[in-house]
Amino acid sequence: MNPARDPDFRSRIQAAFAAQGLMATLGGRLVLVAPGRCEIDADFAPGLTQHHGLFHAGVLTTLADNACGFAAMSLLPAGGEVLSVEFKVSFLRPASGLVAVARGEVVKPGRTLSFCRADVFVRDAAGSETLVATMMATMMAAEPDRR
Repeated sequence: MNPARDPDFRSRIQAAFAAQGLMATLGGRLVLVAPGRCEIDADFAPGLTQHHGLFHAGVLTTLADNACGFAAMSLLPAGGEVLSVEFKVSFLRPASGLVAVARGEVVKPGRTLSFCRADVFVRDAAGSETLVATMMATMMAAEPDRR
């Protein structure tokens, strides 16, 4: 993966992550930010479940979308931001665990569109991870003053 075009990309992404009210609501944590990569996790909580008591698909999708978006944002020039254009999520098995972990990466960076993927795992008490969902996403570079 090409190195980030902004040497201060980590600070920019940390600030954007901290400004997201939804991430705070979900208890999301920014675990890793590297050029073209991002990892976000969230602890299991009763407020994040669906009717069977598992992590809700919307929670898993949100974590994956953010992991893809911040992975793409890490490769943009200073001030660059992203917006999701489209994504597809496949849910592979029930998301039963203590922590949901989304790992996003840029598959093909671009000036305007970047193609990303994220895998979402759930971690159990022993620290073992199980893949529960995967996302393919397209992110669009967006300058704040052009929105």
